[in-house]
Amino acid sequence: MTISRDDIEAKALELVDAVDDTRRLAQDKAILIAVAIGVVVVAAFVVGRRRGRRNKTVVEVYRV
Repeated sequence: MTISRDDIEAKALELVDAVDDTRRLAQDKAILIAVAIGVVVVAAFVVGRRRGRRNKTVVEVYRV
């Protein structure tokens, strides 16, 4: 059995397609994770801000 140039090119194109598919899936997951982290950070900020406004403690310091 001999391996021709067409066989090598076909296998190389198959590998390139597989790598492109994997890259596309990884990129989609990365974008989804980044958006989820952003939503969590914004939600924590908003909740913390609301809680801080409700429970303010005023400390007065007098110098004698």
